[in-house]
Amino acid sequence: MIRNSLFSIFFFVGIIIISIIFLPALILPKEITLLGGKLMGYWTGFCLRVFLSVKITIKGKENIINDKKFFIAASHQSMFETFYLQTIFNSPVFILKKELLQIPIFGWYLKKIGSISINRNKVSRDNLGFFEDILKIVNSGDRPLIIFPQGTRVLPDERPAFKKGATRIYEELNIACQPVAINSGYVWPKRGQKNSHKTITVSILTPINAGMDKEKFLQNLENKIYNELNFLN
Repeated sequence: MIRNSLFSIFFFVGIIIISIIFLPALILPKEITLLGGKLMGYWTGFCLRVFLSVKITIKGKENIINDKKFFIAASHQSMFETFYLQTIFNSPVFILKKELLQIPIFGWYLKKIGSISINRNKVSRDNLGFFEDILKIVNSGDRPLIIFPQGTRVLPDERPAFKKGATRIYEELNIACQPVAINSGYVWPKRGQKNSHKTITVSILTPINAGMDKEKFLQNLENKIYNELNFLN
């Protein structure tokens, strides 16, 4: 209980302080703002190690795509991956709920770094231009898009079918996919107390090249990630 309290206090206070320090970056080049995101990722790892005695292991670094455009498809069990993956990959572009952009200060940062928003509850003019926004961002820079094909945070032992939207992104972008399996839910579950003295493994799996049939792609992606999570468990 004490460990959980210390972690929560220091983690959130640290995120707030970083946000305040980087406020001037909102009127500076985007690259400066992105440094703040990376710092939040490193702060997340620091708090987990110091206050919860959690070890973070990165497996499969040799599988990281570095010679062509790609997008990341990662399992989603906790807040951990939304922060920490920024320390592994080149400032990924996130797809997020439109409501998050309305949060003071935090929402300003999300807009500044080019996050892509979507209203999941209805079809709107903004949603119709969703894939155009993705194509524009991916084609104009070297930052990979990141998606969570499970759609939301799930419990470590849950295995929901991946959302069909992942196939649309794969087909529209026509670039390789970098699957990533993360067992963070055993330490930082979406509900309840965090657990100490455990290991979070970020497993970077072999890429799936462009050009595969979209249904086969989705099945391949789901099998890769869930087989690895079963192994990590």
